[in-house]
Amino acid sequence: MDTKSIAKAFALKGEILEIKPLGEGLINDTYKVNTDGPENYVLQRINNAIFQDVELLQHNIECATAHIRKKLEAAGESDIDRKVLRFVPVKESGKTYLQDGNNFWRVSVFIENAHTYNTVNPEYSYCCGKAFGNFQAQLADIPDTLGETIPDFHNMELRARQLREAVEQDKAGRLKDPEVQAILKDLKPFEEEMCKAERLHREGKLPKRICHCDTKVNNMMFDDEGNVLCIIDLDTLMPSFVFSDFGDFLRTAANTVAEDSPEVDKVDFRMDIFEAFAKGYLESARSFLTPIEIENLPYAACLFPYMQAVRFFADYINGDTYYKIQYPEHNMVRTRNQVALFHKALEKVPQMKAYIESLM
Repeated sequence: MDTKSIAKAFALKGEILEIKPLGEGLINDTYKVNTDGPENYVLQRINNAIFQDVELLQHNIECATAHIRKKLEAAGESDIDRKVLRFVPVKESGKTYLQDGNNFWRVSVFIENAHTYNTVNPEYSYCCGKAFGNFQAQLADIPDTLGETIPDFHNMELRARQLREAVEQDKAGRLKDPEVQAILKDLKPFEEEMCKAERLHREGKLPKRICHCDTKVNNMMFDDEGNVLCIIDLDTLMPSFVFSDFGDFLRTAANTVAEDSPEVDKVDFRMDIFEAFAKGYLESARSFLTPIEIENLPYAACLFPYMQAVRFFADYINGDTYYKIQYPEHNMVRTRNQVALFHKALEKVPQMKAYIESLM
């Protein structure tokens, strides 16, 4: 890949001095483009095996960033170019992405003196809740129609159906394992309750919002003083339930161990992380949330470990065809871990409800 030729196709300000790899992303290939001009840039090869409709992907991002920019301008914010991502058009087409054979590329302006952190503690969890709640609030009235960059990404009914199909086909012959049968028996009684978001939506009781769908501490940029600048990594930005941004963060942040830790006895759901995140989230999102959305935030905290357990488990039964594994039992270990986290979260639903009521 001739990254310099690719970068030159975009309307950069200044001559390119060097291009070097940036970050440790697992999905896209990312590079920093240093120039002799007023701006440096981020060059990314979009993984179109995962994001198959790049036109839609960039449409979503362009609409969302333009809408946020208008909100910041209307509020009289300063330093706006550091508070919302800015994408550079291709010289010839004017589009924000370039197709080069089977590869798709885009360029955004590099935000100087900005930092990301991987630390998960109550302080950063509060910042994360407030930032992502504000992100949803900024997009709550977006006039554009956005699409799903990964269709049915957080659709629990689909995930339950995929598990049933895996069981019916038993491609890897793993159903004879007593532990597989025990986990199936454990998960089944909760399936109907965990699928209630889709039911509430069909009944017209639960709206879809524009959500980030990949809430992590390291998807926020901070300035040198520790203030949140903006939300980054917008590829999964799409219509979803608010539960996506709320529950997905807690699934990883509130677990006392990594999601593939075999030490299931050490799995617990951290209420200090839940309380910090929920406090920040409701401070910035309550302006647009409906009562049914707020009422079901504890459900969201349970839904995501359940959903991920189902996904890991279905992949294990299918013979490990989706998630990368490092050893034969890896998906089973992940399943045990997420089932344990689901039950720990479920035990704490009364505490979660009481805390949210206290915030309201």
